[in-house]
Amino acid sequence: MPITDLLARNAELYGDNISLVELNPEIQERSPVTWKEYELIQPATSTIYRREISWRVFEEKANRFANFLLSRGIRKGHKVAILLMNCLEWLPIYFGILKTGALVVPMNFRYTAEEIKYCLNLAEVDALVFGPEFVSRVEEICGQVAKVGMLLYVGETCPAYAESYDRFTANYSSTAPSIPITDEDDAAIYFSSGTTGFPKAILHKHRSLTHSCKVEQNHHMQTEDDIFLCIPPLYHTGAKMHWFGSLLSGSKAVILRGVSPKWILDAVSQEKCTIVWLLVPWAQDILDALDRGELHLSNYDTSQWRLMHIGAQPVPPSLIKRWMTYFPDHLYDTNYGLSESIGPGCVHLGIENIHKVGAIGIPGYGWETKIILEDGNQVSNGEVGELAVKGPGLMECYYNNIEATDAVLHDGWLYTGDMAKQDEDGFIYLVDRKKDVIISGGENIYPVQIENFLMTHDCIKDVAVIGLPDRRLGEISAAIIELKQGHVCTEDEMKEFCNDLPRYKRPRKFIFASVPRNPTGKIEKPVLRERYGGSNLVAAQNKG
Repeated sequence: MPITDLLARNAELYGDNISLVELNPEIQERSPVTWKEYELIQPATSTIYRREISWRVFEEKANRFANFLLSRGIRKGHKVAILLMNCLEWLPIYFGILKTGALVVPMNFRYTAEEIKYCLNLAEVDALVFGPEFVSRVEEICGQVAKVGMLLYVGETCPAYAESYDRFTANYSSTAPSIPITDEDDAAIYFSSGTTGFPKAILHKHRSLTHSCKVEQNHHMQTEDDIFLCIPPLYHTGAKMHWFGSLLSGSKAVILRGVSPKWILDAVSQEKCTIVWLLVPWAQDILDALDRGELHLSNYDTSQWRLMHIGAQPVPPSLIKRWMTYFPDHLYDTNYGLSESIGPGCVHLGIENIHKVGAIGIPGYGWETKIILEDGNQVSNGEVGELAVKGPGLMECYYNNIEATDAVLHDGWLYTGDMAKQDEDGFIYLVDRKKDVIISGGENIYPVQIENFLMTHDCIKDVAVIGLPDRRLGEISAAIIELKQGHVCTEDEMKEFCNDLPRYKRPRKFIFASVPRNPTGKIEKPVLRERYGGSNLVAAQNKG
């Protein structure tokens, strides 16, 4: 079953039920409107902090957009990209694209103009839907993307170089277009990156998306009565594939635009959320606010909140232990996955296995795993090897990149690049990443990109960027800088120089020291992580 059929089914079975709610607490804090008054406000009003749509309206909006795209020549096999912050329009646009038979291409909202251009060209995108936060970036690359023939703007004050999404889609039919779609049709392209940091376009079929719905509901047992709080960006496979459990169960989801502890607890309390997916930093922030007495659980109704789960990065067992002191009745799960395996769930801990916190878990619903050595043989329990996964949610390929595809897909298995081991009970533990990607707050940071930028500084002889443990973010990036002889440079000067990088790519630590390389010229990053991890970092900085 293609995933679009699930939306049509929900519109028929649960038409008047609320499907999506958007909350914008920043607007709410500037508004005299109270939580108790929000139900009296027209949901379509864009100046208020809460909007909602039913499953029937969701389906109608998706159909209108699909019919508009078809009228403009978008056909099966074309690609339409989405560059939006989380909003009520995001998912209807996503499904509208799929209903045409075209491929949907979600874009990371952190991308610079050059990265946007690169990804649009790489995926051979035919049309781009974007929001007000991206006007200047899109304007910068106008005319530089070979195939993009249509720019659609979601929001007020449409720029001259684009067309208004609201103006053009409102008058189109709300009846589903008669486009035959099967499980084996191409559905989506997501972006990932390899060791060089250059994005790769990951191609998935409809069966991958549909299987992720089944995985999520099987793991977390969503029913029509559940309410999912969605906080991470919807371009991310993690957020969307967890929401797919709501899609399969026909249950409501709340899209929260903001991550402050108060806003999260407000949303849980007022919207009666039962399932919340957090990143490690957000969970840490909630606990810290409770520890400091800035928030008090007695002020919130959290009695219906049954499940908290975490993904996107390793989870410190100490965090879950702290969490359970405040929320002793919560079920807990952690999920492991990659965009190549349609996001979270190919491995998961399982709500019944909290005694194994620290492990990423066991194979998810419909998935197989193995841990292998360089020669392809499987390891013994306790032995470290590379984790490989296999299942119905596996990508087809890296789009237009046969070499990269062949490097990771072997006889139906995806070699993840993550080093892992398995205990006697079959639970998998991550040991290290084969690649040097830094995961900070759930976002991937690619050291080579930062190293190449830093090497343009006149004073720098050599540089290595590594991840260091951080209680809140999981990891932070640190730059080990070897200066040219006779040159002097300070940390403040480095911070100023790095202002040209996007904020999330700027190193959080600067260490002035030699950069070790092995006989073949490769930086010995394991040596650096051992040298500067934890308390050794303070000593190194004091010495520097």
